Amino acid sequence: MFDPYEVRRDFPILDRRVGGKRLIYFDNAATSQKPIQVIEAVSNYYRYYNSNVHRAVHTMSQEASQLYEDAHEYVARFIGADSYREIIFVKNATEAINLVAYSLGLHEFGEGDEVLVTLMDHHSTIVPWHIISKVKGFKIRYVNVTGDGHIDMDDLESKLSSRTRILCVPHVSNVLGTINDVAEMAKMVHEVGGYILVDGAQSVPHIPIDVKKLGIDFLAFSGHKMLGPMGIGVLYGREDILEDMEPFLGGGDMISSVHLEPGVGFRIEYNDLPWKFEAGTPNVAGAVGLMEAVKYLERLGMENVHSYERELVRYAMGLMDGLDGVEVYGPRDPGERAGVVAFNVRGIGGHEAASLLDDYGIMVRSGHHCAQPLHDRFGITNSARASFYIYNLKEEIDIFIDALKEIVVVSSEL
Repeated sequence: MFDPYEVRRDFPILDRRVGGKRLIYFDNAATSQKPIQVIEAVSNYYRYYNSNVHRAVHTMSQEASQLYEDAHEYVARFIGADSYREIIFVKNATEAINLVAYSLGLHEFGEGDEVLVTLMDHHSTIVPWHIISKVKGFKIRYVNVTGDGHIDMDDLESKLSSRTRILCVPHVSNVLGTINDVAEMAKMVHEVGGYILVDGAQSVPHIPIDVKKLGIDFLAFSGHKMLGPMGIGVLYGREDILEDMEPFLGGGDMISSVHLEPGVGFRIEYNDLPWKFEAGTPNVAGAVGLMEAVKYLERLGMENVHSYERELVRYAMGLMDGLDGVEVYGPRDPGERAGVVAFNVRGIGGHEAASLLDDYGIMVRSGHHCAQPLHDRFGITNSARASFYIYNLKEEIDIFIDALKEIVVVSSEL
């Protein structure tokens, strides 16, 4: 097990004070903080290696290209992919999901087909399929969520059919923290001939991932939630599927050749994977930073990361469950969830609770967390959300609980 006190030394932002109080950062599901190793890796890239990739034979271009390709290799190994060819760099998980929707759904789905989305899904999953369904005429069906915060597997089974083209599901709910059995869901959808697209934005940074063991077709995740820079994300796709998919964006580097044939038009041949899906100048610095973030997490060990976060969420929920006036959402067993705890304080909304916590130097998220259908399912407009990571401490949770106790008293007097 790693030492969280030692880990904290690598994160300069944690030395900040907010309103005279020590910063307590519990908004990790939105974005994580960056260790000095990642900050320096990005800085060093711009200091010594900045050049466009795959464009020139000069030394700096070759060095930048090697770093960029190495980043693909590191990410592939981190999630258990067969090859760097299965790793596509994008801006974020949202773009990764859109890539699948537009490259696969727009070209291959049509009337009579069905796309399954869960009520637990992020808007980044729901909205692209909604847009494309209006063009292509396929039907979107929604899988329910149980009262205790799990995907309703009976409902899923009843809605799977030969018409199902793809099932979209979050590996971990960004509201409830529920860890979903995507391996079992992959088996179920494959039995009817469909694909599975997993939103891994809340799982890849926190739990060990092996895409082959999970048996999934696509996995989307963001670098900024796993200690990396903003502006870099990943789509994993099985190589045999990616080979047959149309590109999402057109332009430089995603083509092998473009020639004009008189009387015919342009003859275009696409580049090899993964470059076929990476049009234009990429975020090389972001890739370098993501590679350093992967190295950092590998040094800690993802089993250790998951175990420590489970310890934190068990500790937090144990204390929150004893607070009269605080309602916590999601599975009651901490072993069934990641380090995300959504809650409301009786008598006030999520935004007001978050604002009051900010007075204590505690940063939490508030709102519907881009998951309005899930909030509707539980009959609430919004919620506050505390989310933990490797540099958080039980002492910080104690301060958080003491603050909540005072906020409960204030809210009861309103």
